[in-house]
Amino acid sequence: MTIAQLPLTLTPAEAVDALAAALLNGLDPEDCPARSNIPVPAGELLLMPAADSAYAGVKIAGVVPANAARGLPRITGSYLLLDGPTLQPLALLDGIALTSLRTPAVTALALRLLAVPDAAHLVLFGSGPQAYAHLDALLAIRPLTRVTVVGRSPEPVAALVAYARGLGLDAAAGGAGAVAEADLVVCCTTAREPLFDGALVPDHAAVAAVGSHEPTAREVDSALVERAALYVEARSVALREAGDLLIPGVAGSRLANLSELVNGKAVVPTDRPRFFKSVGMAWQDLAVAAAQYETGASA
Repeated sequence: MTIAQLPLTLTPAEAVDALAAALLNGLDPEDCPARSNIPVPAGELLLMPAADSAYAGVKIAGVVPANAARGLPRITGSYLLLDGPTLQPLALLDGIALTSLRTPAVTALALRLLAVPDAAHLVLFGSGPQAYAHLDALLAIRPLTRVTVVGRSPEPVAALVAYARGLGLDAAAGGAGAVAEADLVVCCTTAREPLFDGALVPDHAAVAAVGSHEPTAREVDSALVERAALYVEARSVALREAGDLLIPGVAGSRLANLSELVNGKAVVPTDRPRFFKSVGMAWQDLAVAAAQYETGASA
């Protein structure tokens, strides 16, 4: 059987809406299957299955640290979408393109509900593909006018600054201290230690960290976590994988999940920062892949 390769044509806003619809329709992220992390000689294989009544799917992703030196992507992958009732294959999607769309869409969905309405200044840590994708997604949910890019390598930072300027934004390279003037802070890096001083983040700001899913790695420090209202995709997953929360010893009772946020059951204070930690979940891939399939089928 030949399975058609399905191109990803959804806009960031459409991906955000697909995720929101899944949660508004009753999906409980706490009940979703766990990701399987399998060590292999080259690095790590990630298997991420998910299903609902209409569709099922699985993403197979590879994480290969040595690929950067080869001029190849660090992460590889494919996504297989299946018919829910029969489990017959429907489409194959580029797993990296899907991840690049759904990860910032998850962030944008959370920040659509956590950021102040007039959030204009984004401090963006990282200069890789996810940084570009997050910028595009955040422009869909907030009236950004200014972007400060913080990264380790000058050339990729300069390229992202040029891209942001091409979108009409006041963009510049900066340092970690820029968070003191931020409305939004987004971290999409491979860092294993905190990137900035959490005490500097203004009370009105919203922060998101998406760069790791390991209990021993984090992008934000304990100072931010201790003073912020905390939100995650699912408590069960965050308390297993999110080093940003596990290292400071956060209790599950402090965490609200994304479903509670989307359905209006989570409190969103305005007197302290709001911090959203994402590790990536398989239901997100399924929601976006299914929306793409239905868009293609109706075209």
